[in-house]
Amino acid sequence: MNAKQLELIAEQNRKRLVEVVYAAKAGHIGGDLSCLNVMTALYFEVMKNIDPAQPKNPERDRFVLSKGHCVEALYVTLEAKGFLKPEVLDTLGKFGSILSGHPTIEVPGIEVNSGALGHGLSIGVGMAIAAKMDKKPYRTYVMMGDGEQGEGSIYEAAMAGHRYQLDNLVAIIDRNHLQISGNTEDVMPLDSIKERWSAFGWDVIELNGDSMDDILRAFNSIDYTNQKPHLLVSNTTKGRGVSFMEGIAKWHHGVLNEEQCQDAVKEIEKRIEELKN
Repeated sequence: MNAKQLELIAEQNRKRLVEVVYAAKAGHIGGDLSCLNVMTALYFEVMKNIDPAQPKNPERDRFVLSKGHCVEALYVTLEAKGFLKPEVLDTLGKFGSILSGHPTIEVPGIEVNSGALGHGLSIGVGMAIAAKMDKKPYRTYVMMGDGEQGEGSIYEAAMAGHRYQLDNLVAIIDRNHLQISGNTEDVMPLDSIKERWSAFGWDVIELNGDSMDDILRAFNSIDYTNQKPHLLVSNTTKGRGVSFMEGIAKWHHGVLNEEQCQDAVKEIEKRIEELKN
């Protein structure tokens, strides 16, 4: 798919996300919106052998959402890909639903339970090592938050990724600069991420995660034969695509009222119509 086609899917997913979070009266909508473009590109262009008819295909690429509190973005992506039926997604926030506030393997298409921050990259390292040992072609993609980078286990996994030359592993940091406590640089400074991860022996690529063109450029530039694990630093905007949420920390876990939901949907629908023309 080209960038415009992916943008259309991302905007349709963005509309669905707003509606689902509003109906559930819960969700981490700010981070959902900032990582949604990259997640759309992954599932509809980058990852291979992802098939809802064969969810356990041993050749499939793997995705781990380490920042599991942003599971609503994953749910709408899985629905768009055909793993989840709309009537199942509509149960989010309701008693008895298989959908919870973090990924669980009860949900079709989800590889591992995640959301205890700092664990996803270690799981991804294990998956990538397994692929090497079994001589399988699949790749593993792990999405982390930038606030999550304060977890020490991430850096143990980073060292292991380098030690085992895991060029079949791609980690992504959703770099929106905001976490629940405020600006990441006030809570626990991260920059320079590129210098830090390069020192760990990783191949680091920076990109504009708000731009589908640049997302595709970054993924297409990965050298999966260079014997280095890869890190994409995806510079994004918290609340991307809903103007009154963008760059505002309170939307880390904000709940929309009816008027806000309607305003957000109208804003997104306008972009959807423009992309269809």
